[in-house]
Amino acid sequence: MTLSIGVDVGGTKILGGVVDEDGAIVEELRVESPATDAEQIEKAIEQLVTELASRHRIAAIGVGAAGYIDKARSTVMFAPNIAWRNVALKADLEARVNLPVVVENDANAAAWGEFTYGAGHDVEDLLLVTVGTGIGGGIVHDGELLRGAFGVGAEIGHMRVVPDGQLCGCGNRGCFEQYGSGSALVREARAAARAGSLLAQPLLERAGGDVERITGPLITDAARAGDAFAIEQLASLGRWLGEGIASLTAVLDPAVVVIGGGVSEAGELLLEPVRAAFHSQLTGRGHRPVLEIRKARLGNRAGLIGAADLARR
Repeated sequence: MTLSIGVDVGGTKILGGVVDEDGAIVEELRVESPATDAEQIEKAIEQLVTELASRHRIAAIGVGAAGYIDKARSTVMFAPNIAWRNVALKADLEARVNLPVVVENDANAAAWGEFTYGAGHDVEDLLLVTVGTGIGGGIVHDGELLRGAFGVGAEIGHMRVVPDGQLCGCGNRGCFEQYGSGSALVREARAAARAGSLLAQPLLERAGGDVERITGPLITDAARAGDAFAIEQLASLGRWLGEGIASLTAVLDPAVVVIGGGVSEAGELLLEPVRAAFHSQLTGRGHRPVLEIRKARLGNRAGLIGAADLARR
């Protein structure tokens, strides 16, 4: 059986795993990410790959990174949270590990993982929406990743949904991720707590009276326990996501939308309002087939698994 290594490079950690042809992780390692030093990041990846390859016969390496990857899947043109600017990562790593390397955007890799082994395994057209600190996206069309003319497509989090809205880290205002992300969820809940909202009081008490301790997982836990304010915060987030997905569907027409990322752990508390908003805003509703909105299956290993499979292919 052919084995490959998938590497998921983040701002705080680098996760690597040996993945078989069935998408199963045979062995996994994690190291800290020296995100501010490009040379040290490459050394950390080399160390991780060398150790895994010492125990397994490896055919290729797939590296997933948050950022703009060129269409040749070789150069990181820009990474917002890692010190990579026009880095020839494929060539650098191949010289270090003496194995074929493919570099891919992390959300694209996750979309491919869910398409091949996860929630989209039964379709040919899929949109992955990852809901975490921001919103990431990956598109599979007719069984192939859709990267765009320059390799930097599917940046759905920066689709503008509110003209002159919230300032985004990308420099524009009103981006999708400013309203439909985990950061937006926390921002709105904290704002209500700071304003003295009586509805937010139980959530603030859960946070020990400290507004800064209101987090996405805390809101999800409170919602699961029946907290009305927390449930409504997730529902509001779901409405933003559902309406954004309806707009994306008008362009892409996927068979399945997969919701991943940390906020997806809220399950139906998030997905039910997503589906309701999607159905209410879908163009041509009642006169077209309606896609399914599913929760991701592979969790935070989707990018690793997808990167490994893309390298093997």
